[in-house]
Amino acid sequence: MDKQINIKETLDWYIWAGVVETCADEVCLNTSSENTHFSLSQPTTAHTPAPVIEKNHIPSAPVRANVSLAAFDNIAKNARELCSKASSLEELKDLVQKFDGCNLKKTAANTVFGDGSSQARVLLIGEAPGADEDRIGSPFVGKCGKLLDKMLAAININRADCYITNVLPWRPPGNRTPTDEEIAICLPFLKRQIELIKPDFLLLLGGIALKSLLDVPDSISRTRGKWLEYVIDEQKTAQVLATYHPSYLLRSPSQKAKVWSDLLRLQKKMNNDE
Repeated sequence: MDKQINIKETLDWYIWAGVVETCADEVCLNTSSENTHFSLSQPTTAHTPAPVIEKNHIPSAPVRANVSLAAFDNIAKNARELCSKASSLEELKDLVQKFDGCNLKKTAANTVFGDGSSQARVLLIGEAPGADEDRIGSPFVGKCGKLLDKMLAAININRADCYITNVLPWRPPGNRTPTDEEIAICLPFLKRQIELIKPDFLLLLGGIALKSLLDVPDSISRTRGKWLEYVIDEQKTAQVLATYHPSYLLRSPSQKAKVWSDLLRLQKKMNNDE
């Protein structure tokens, strides 16, 4: 039964990605505007592609004028100190839910903590919760989540075996880009999740996840598909691969072939390390 389900999910991803022919381990993709979404129940309206993140810059909303630099430093320090006290994901989740140092919490319906296996080999990181995630309280449960499930199943990865989280546990109003300050305050929560799980691989979904976690000079378009490293602690280093966020794929289906190539890289690396 599991094999049949996996085959179905794989075929669903192939169809969505525009595969028209298979040849050994490679696939031929139909990148024309026709047939790119014919497996979806409803056609997706084309939108202007998301802006590319420029070098050394994270687009952000204006800095709040009522928060001084000293106050911001204290909030960020408090977040780091709280995270250091958590010895399990359950303890960390409770601390994050009680944390009031980020204004995003005031406008969000729920705190969206990470979800998945605490023993995961692969940890996936997105940007922030969307409307569905904020309403339900779990990461990647909307259209992006369904697409992500197909992407993982296509390379024989069960979502339940992964751990999925975001840079921010609260949804920015209107899905706006998070500010540098919001990212800095919430980043200790993400890093502590990584420290507690100690995954072998990190799959970064989108430019915000890439820029938040790693000090890289290039944008997601130039960094995707390249293997990087993230030092978790003195004993553990994770292999890192960045690719486009599923929401970007829904808006820009012409990029689907690049993401499929990245997924195959991840699958090959995982199999070689077993």
